[in-house]
Amino acid sequence: MEAKVLIIMGSDSDWKIMEKAVQTLKAFQVGYEVHVASAHRTPAKALALSREAHGRGIDVIIAGAGAAAHLAGVLASETPLPVIGVPINGTALQGVDALYAMVQMPSGVPVATMAIDGAKNAALLAIQMLGIKDAGLRQKFLEYKESMAREVEAKDEKLQAQLKAMGE
Repeated sequence: MEAKVLIIMGSDSDWKIMEKAVQTLKAFQVGYEVHVASAHRTPAKALALSREAHGRGIDVIIAGAGAAAHLAGVLASETPLPVIGVPINGTALQGVDALYAMVQMPSGVPVATMAIDGAKNAALLAIQMLGIKDAGLRQKFLEYKESMAREVEAKDEKLQAQLKAMGE
């Protein structure tokens, strides 16, 4: 399966969160690559991955990082591809520092930013982006949304039955 999504995390300690993106991409049968590259400790590697991604067939980059979390912005500065940032809860500030670093990008360097530890949603957004040109993937996403709706309906039915049994 050809990689369409490049996942880069600032540290291997981010894997426990970023693995959720991988699991989601796998479920949708979307190819991906995963790398560790730091905006501060290995900037040349991070920049090379970003610069070369579109030429290798990558369509979306997901960047997960905690603390100062400059990774998503650094990657976005060097690629024409959309970059989705995942702020990681990895400091005493519980990820708020990473969130602020990602959402405060200067004009001209956009980064779509997820919630703190929101790697699954990052993958889902990447899938939606890829679905713009891939009707089969778009259909899988629609089926996923329908499945979520059925799950909520089932939960409501269960709750209503419990309330009825309680005499509510």
